[in-house]
Amino acid sequence: MTARTSRKGFASRPADPEHWIRAGEGASARGRDASGFTARLTIDVTPDQRARIKIAAFERGVTVADMLRDLFAREFPTQDGETP
Repeated sequence: MTARTSRKGFASRPADPEHWIRAGEGASARGRDASGFTARLTIDVTPDQRARIKIAAFERGVTVADMLRDLFAREFPTQDGETP
Protein backbone atom coordinates (compact mmCIF):
# COMPACT_ATOMS: atom_id res chain seq x y z
CA MET A 1 0.00 0.00 0.00
CA THR A 2 1.07 3.53 -0.57
CA ALA A 3 0.76 6.24 2.03
CA ARG A 4 -1.72 9.00 1.34
CA THR A 5 -0.32 12.44 0.87
CA SER A 6 -1.79 15.30 2.82
CA ARG A 7 -3.53 17.53 0.30
CA LYS A 8 -5.16 20.78 1.27
CA GLY A 9 -7.82 22.21 -0.91
CA PHE A 10 -10.94 20.46 -2.06
CA ALA A 11 -12.08 18.91 1.22
CA SER A 12 -10.26 21.06 3.75
CA ARG A 13 -12.21 23.08 6.26
CA PRO A 14 -12.08 26.85 5.86
CA ALA A 15 -10.12 28.73 8.49
CA ASP A 16 -12.71 31.53 8.46
CA PRO A 17 -16.22 30.10 7.88
CA GLU A 18 -17.84 33.55 7.57
CA HIS A 19 -15.44 34.48 4.76
CA TRP A 20 -15.95 31.11 3.10
CA ILE A 21 -19.77 31.42 3.18
CA ARG A 22 -19.65 34.91 1.67
CA ALA A 23 -16.95 34.09 -0.89
CA GLY A 24 -19.47 33.52 -3.67
CA GLU A 25 -21.16 36.87 -3.17
CA GLY A 26 -18.52 38.82 -5.05
CA ALA A 27 -18.39 36.37 -7.95
CA SER A 28 -21.47 37.71 -9.71
CA ALA A 29 -20.95 40.34 -12.38
CA ARG A 30 -24.69 41.06 -12.47
CA GLY A 31 -24.77 42.91 -9.16
CA ARG A 32 -25.46 42.26 -5.53
CA ASP A 33 -29.27 42.20 -5.58
CA ALA A 34 -31.22 38.99 -5.04
CA SER A 35 -31.90 38.54 -8.74
CA GLY A 36 -28.22 38.86 -9.66
CA PHE A 37 -26.87 35.99 -7.58
CA THR A 38 -28.52 33.04 -5.94
CA ALA A 39 -27.22 30.06 -4.06
CA ARG A 40 -29.00 26.73 -3.84
CA LEU A 41 -30.19 25.60 -0.41
CA THR A 42 -31.50 22.08 0.09
CA ILE A 43 -33.60 21.13 3.10
CA ASP A 44 -35.48 17.96 3.98
CA VAL A 45 -39.19 18.31 4.70
CA THR A 46 -41.93 15.78 5.10
CA PRO A 47 -44.28 15.16 2.16
CA ASP A 48 -47.04 16.85 4.18
CA GLN A 49 -44.92 19.97 4.78
CA ARG A 50 -43.99 20.10 1.09
CA ALA A 51 -47.65 19.91 0.11
CA ARG A 52 -48.64 22.67 2.55
CA ILE A 53 -45.82 24.92 1.30
CA LYS A 54 -46.82 24.39 -2.35
CA ILE A 55 -50.51 25.01 -1.61
CA ALA A 56 -49.69 28.21 0.32
CA ALA A 57 -47.54 29.48 -2.56
CA PHE A 58 -50.26 28.67 -5.10
CA GLU A 59 -52.93 30.42 -3.02
CA ARG A 60 -50.70 33.52 -2.77
CA GLY A 61 -49.98 33.46 -6.49
CA VAL A 62 -46.20 33.20 -6.08
CA THR A 63 -43.59 30.54 -6.61
CA VAL A 64 -42.38 28.46 -3.69
CA ALA A 65 -38.89 29.91 -4.16
CA ASP A 66 -40.13 33.51 -4.03
CA MET A 67 -42.31 32.81 -1.01
CA LEU A 68 -39.44 31.20 0.88
CA ARG A 69 -37.01 33.99 -0.08
CA ASP A 70 -39.47 36.52 1.38
CA LEU A 71 -39.82 34.39 4.51
CA PHE A 72 -36.04 34.18 4.94
CA ALA A 73 -35.68 37.94 4.36
CA ARG A 74 -38.22 38.60 7.14
CA GLU A 75 -36.81 36.04 9.56
CA PHE A 76 -33.12 36.75 8.90
CA PRO A 77 -32.74 40.45 8.10
CA THR A 78 -29.31 41.85 7.33
CA GLN A 79 -27.53 43.24 10.35
CA ASP A 80 -26.26 46.84 10.59
CA GLY A 81 -23.06 47.17 8.60
CA GLU A 82 -23.59 43.82 6.90
CA THR A 83 -23.56 43.64 3.12
CA PRO A 84 -26.64 41.85 1.76
